[in-house]
Amino acid sequence: MPSSVHHTKRQMMSIYCYWYSLYTRTWLGYLFYRQQLRRARNRYPKGHSKTQPRLFNGVKVLPIPVLSDNYSYLIIDTQAQLAVAVDPSDPRAVQASIEKEGVTLVAILCTHKHWDHSGGNRDLSRRHRDCRVYGSPQDGIPYLTHPLCHQDVVSVGRLQIRALATPGHTQGHLVYLLDGEPYKGPSCLFSGDLLFLSGCGRTFEGNAETMLSSLDTVLGLGDDTLLWPGHEYAEENLGFAGVVEPENLARERKMQWVQRQRMERKGTCPSTLGEERSYNPFLRTHCLELQEALGPGPGSTGDDDCSRAQLLEELRRLKDMHKSK
Repeated sequence: MPSSVHHTKRQMMSIYCYWYSLYTRTWLGYLFYRQQLRRARNRYPKGHSKTQPRLFNGVKVLPIPVLSDNYSYLIIDTQAQLAVAVDPSDPRAVQASIEKEGVTLVAILCTHKHWDHSGGNRDLSRRHRDCRVYGSPQDGIPYLTHPLCHQDVVSVGRLQIRALATPGHTQGHLVYLLDGEPYKGPSCLFSGDLLFLSGCGRTFEGNAETMLSSLDTVLGLGDDTLLWPGHEYAEENLGFAGVVEPENLARERKMQWVQRQRMERKGTCPSTLGEERSYNPFLRTHCLELQEALGPGPGSTGDDDCSRAQLLEELRRLKDMHKSK
C-alpha cells in the first residue's frame, strides 16, 4: 500500500478517535444527541420514513423511524398487550407508539451505549416504573437495570428474546434474536449497529478480527431470519456494494426495489439474512469473487480467518471513503 494511503488512513483514524472520544466520554456527546433530536423532530415530524408493522400469529413488530435515519422498534405480544422497546432513542416517538397500540412497556433492550440508540432510556424508564432496561454491563448503557451476557434470554409473555454478544462497534454491543418458534413465524434479528441492509457498522472498539467473529455469529442464523437494523442506510450501502461487486445481480435487483421505496420515503426493513448473504459484501468475505478483487494478495498469511479479516478491514476502509452518487 502506498505511503500516502497509509498517511491518509492514519489521519482518518485520528479524526475518528478524537470525535468518538468526545461523543462517548463527555457530555458533548449527549448535547450533540439532543441537538440531533430537536432537528429531526422539526424536519421529520412524522418520522424520516413510512414504515409498516409485521404481524405474526399474535406477535407484532413495529418499526419506529427516529432521528434522521435511526429505527427503534416495539415488539408486542398482542394477546397480553405487553411491549418491548429496542433502542428507543426518541422517547416521545416511542411513547406515542405505545399509546397508539394500547400496550404496556415492560422492557427496553439496548444494543449499545451510543446516544442515538440509548437516549430515551431515562425518560421511558421513569415514565414506566416497572420497565426493565437490558443491555451489556461492558457498554455503559444509561439507566441499565438488568445486565445481559451472551445467550441470556429475556421472556415477556410469548416473546423469547436471546441476547448475542457481537463486539466490534462497541465493546459490549449486543444483538437480540426473537425466537419465531413460540408464534410459528420467522425469527427476527434486531441488529443495532452490527449489521444493516447491505452494510455493517464501523469498528470503534475492536478490530477486524473482532467484527468478523461477530458477523459470523449472525451468519450462523437461518436464511429466513428477518433483519431489523438500527439505521436506514440501504440505498447508500447498496451503491457501495455495486462498486465492489458490479456484476452481482441480486444486489442490482435489491437496489431497484430500494430506490422505488425511497422515492416514496418508504422504509426498507426488514430484509432476510438469506438476502443479505447474496449481496452484503461484509457477509461475503468468504466469497472468491471478493477475495480476488480486494484480497490482501502476496502478503497474506494463508490463514483463512486472517485473510477474511484483512478483506473485511479493506472493505471498511473503502466504505468509509465511498460517496454514493
